[in-house]
Parts: sequence; structure tokens; C-alpha cells
Amino acid sequence: MQITDKTAVSFHYTLTNPSGEQLDSSRGEEPLLYLHGAGNIIAGLEAALAGKSAGDTFSVTIPPEDGYGELAAEMVQVVSKKMFEGMDVEVGMQFHADVSHGSGIITITEIDGDDVTIDGNHPLAGETLIFQVEVVDVRAATDDEMAHGHVHGTGCNH
Repeated sequence: MQITDKTAVSFHYTLTNPSGEQLDSSRGEEPLLYLHGAGNIIAGLEAALAGKSAGDTFSVTIPPEDGYGELAAEMVQVVSKKMFEGMDVEVGMQFHADVSHGSGIITITEIDGDDVTIDGNHPLAGETLIFQVEVVDVRAATDDEMAHGHVHGTGCNH
């Protein structure tokens, strides 16, 4: 069966940047499950998986605009250290917060006295991403999965 909209897909991947640094991998873990056509993964990777079948392996380079987007200057701001009352803040700390498009990851990028620079861009925004992919399984999505907009697998609470 080929990957098309309304298919449940599982695949292994290794993600690197153009200099070869490994950023993430599913190897040694369960494969990633997603519902094709539901926007559950980045657009460039979903497009590259279309038409593939179980057993296929491939590499794809995804530019920022098809991954996590370009860096957006408006997502960087300076806030008062008082916002972090009771916390020992450090450059590189990340936390979840409500941002303009829902929940997002905020990273502390600079601390200058009482000024803390935070960045709401996705940590991989602006990055070219290189995926090594192995398609493990492709099947028709169930009606339940279609209604919920995601694949039901290990750890799913539906």
C-alpha cells in the first residue's frame, strides 16, 4: 500500500543538519506514527513520504519554509527577569508557554542584568533539515483515527 491521504504511517528517521550533526532520531525507539494528510508532521517531510510504501528508504533535504519556518524577529522579545520570580534562569533554558498560535516552546537566549531575551521561534526554525527515512508500515486509517485527526498507537489515550 502506498502512502496517501487517510493512511496511517509508521516510519523511522534520523534528522541531521547540513554539517552532519544528528539532531534527533527514532532509532532504538518505537517508529513515529502519523496520519498522512492531517498536518501531523512538517509539510516537507509529509510531501516526501507521499507515494512511498513499507520498506522504502530515502533521504530528503527540507528547506526552512517546508520545515519549521524561517526565523521570525517578532517572536524574539526582551522581558523583565521579574517574570521568572523564584527561578534560576539560564541561557538555553526552554519552557512551554502560550504564544500567538497556541502552545509553543520559548527559549532564553540572553540575560543582561534584569533583561531576559526570549525566543518563541521553534528551536529548528531557520534550519535546513536532512531526514534519513525508513517506512515501516502503511495501512488505511480507521474511522476513529480520521475523526480524531491522528493515529492511535502505543500510549494513545483514546
